[in-house]
Amino acid sequence: CYNDESLGDAWRHHFHELPGVRIVGADICSVDCDAVVCPANSFGFMDGGLDRALSERFGWSLEQRVKQIIQDRPLRELLVGESMVVPTEDARIPWLICAPTMRVPMQIRSSVNAYLAMKGILVAAKAHREVPLIQTVAIPGLGTGIGRLAPELSAGQMAQAYREVMLDE
Repeated sequence: CYNDESLGDAWRHHFHELPGVRIVGADICSVDCDAVVCPANSFGFMDGGLDRALSERFGWSLEQRVKQIIQDRPLRELLVGESMVVPTEDARIPWLICAPTMRVPMQIRSSVNAYLAMKGILVAAKAHREVPLIQTVAIPGLGTGIGRLAPELSAGQMAQAYREVMLDE
């Protein structure tokens, strides 16, 4: 797993001139935001890595709701590049954006999965119309945990998706 410093350095390098981005070196469960990203797998299991921390923060019933919503989808999975917004039932952080970076737990060292997940996250946040609206999103280094994607590669892919979705570049 990569240390927070290398993640922060990679994000600062790739996002330094992009408007609307603030890099925070803190526990994602404690960041003030409207939505937090869960980079769980395509089946909604939230019992490892960052997903586990989110389950512990919001309660294990959130994982059950996520899994049920995914089971009710036509393919019974949430593909990499797709995302969905789920209520957390928490007053401080009302929304969870599920955006898998991998179908099942695996290393994704040479994939475009961080780009695909980031694009899905941003599209979902922009399209969300329920109150409260999503104006701020806490996003981790996608694929850098269990996926072992290098922070520099992850941040580069995420910045490219940000430019495309948020800046129309």
